[in-house]
Amino acid sequence: MSTTIADHGGYAWVSSVDGEFSNGEGACTNDRIWVQPPGTPAVGEAFLKAYAATGDASHLKAASEVGKALIEGQVVSGGWGYSIDFGDAERAKIPYRTSAPVNAEKMNQTPEPGGWEIWRQRKWKHNKTVLDDDTTSAALSFLLRLRHMLQQSTKQSSATLDDAIEVALTSTRLAQYPVGAWGHNYDRMPRQQPSVSHYPILDASYPDDWSRTWTKEYAGCYMLNDNITQNMIGMMLLAWQLTGDDRYRDSAIRGGEFLLRAQMPDPQPAWAQQYDRHMHPVWDRKFEPPAISGSESQTAIETLMDLYEATQDARFLQPIEPAIAYLKTCLRPDGGLPRYSELKTNKPLYFNLQYELTSDDSEMPDHYGFVGKSRLDSIEQRYLRIRERKTEKAAKISANRIAEILAAQHDDGGWREPGFVRDPDGRKVTPEEGVIQSATFVKNVRLLCDYLGSSEAKP
Repeated sequence: MSTTIADHGGYAWVSSVDGEFSNGEGACTNDRIWVQPPGTPAVGEAFLKAYAATGDASHLKAASEVGKALIEGQVVSGGWGYSIDFGDAERAKIPYRTSAPVNAEKMNQTPEPGGWEIWRQRKWKHNKTVLDDDTTSAALSFLLRLRHMLQQSTKQSSATLDDAIEVALTSTRLAQYPVGAWGHNYDRMPRQQPSVSHYPILDASYPDDWSRTWTKEYAGCYMLNDNITQNMIGMMLLAWQLTGDDRYRDSAIRGGEFLLRAQMPDPQPAWAQQYDRHMHPVWDRKFEPPAISGSESQTAIETLMDLYEATQDARFLQPIEPAIAYLKTCLRPDGGLPRYSELKTNKPLYFNLQYELTSDDSEMPDHYGFVGKSRLDSIEQRYLRIRERKTEKAAKISANRIAEILAAQHDDGGWREPGFVRDPDGRKVTPEEGVIQSATFVKNVRLLCDYLGSSEAKP
């Protein structure tokens, strides 16, 4: 697959079999790859896993090419945007670190108080480090694992890789707010953390009142939305585990302390999607109101358990029981979990096609998950195992399922399936031979590798 659909060593979400067309959340070209998972870093992780399972050097080579592509896409602010351009015309507009833009020093100047108050002005809009949708955290996590694998297998890394990782870790660590959260994006390399006098360390509380219509203010500087802070905590834990540098452990712990502070008081001891600097839930996009969020609350609990397992700090277990008990009261008759529950009243909130808040779920926009799958049972089971110090049994992998995956695999290493891909203008193209989905490739490679390491695969 790395020789048929990779462009400059990177990948999109969907590709035509011949590699002519590809797209992520937006259109791609042969000179544009996608960072946001399941794009380039996710495919790179699959190659790393394949190398670890098989020892086949071709997989490590493919992963190394992914690393080179990501290094070429690191912007001056220290992280990554949703996509990376390699064409000369587009590349000239974006301050990539490897291009040495002449005004890079200006982009690193952050007036007081720093943080969202400054970043939301978008003075350097092409220089955005995007934390949304696991973009920068996925890229940096992959580079950390790639370096670790290279050091283990070849006993060496590279100065270029080391530099990209160090800059990204410094950038993301200094972009963390005093309260421990991260925001959606920032457009300049931080020199110091945002000012604690402007972003005080507070516990979450209910606003006295909130607008039932979209305010368009985008005042949310502390983000759990799309698991931003949760993913950053996970990345910092990984950085600590692979480097032994306690700065990253401390950053992850501060992120966990934010989750402790962000848990809303009774009667709703769970989490909102975004908070302003006063730690009140606020609006973000027109379909993201100030409310308790079922989806983000579940990942907040999972992140707290990750933190406990990594640090053995019992504080991170304390919010979990009341949160699970409360979230169970939010479950719908069909077993689904509303994305939003109204502050204080706990009524489920939905949107109609005019994006008006309503309690009626009969006519919702279909582009967003207003009703999600409940993972509360599995979350509670994991919590009980942790509390009782029991080890989780590895899930058995069916040999029949592995046989099906292998039978469906094509000679190019990918899996073809019906679907469409978008051309560079965004139009749908439906190839007769199907398309290659990066998410399917990642899932299947992970299953195959897990099977190779399981007892089921041993004679």
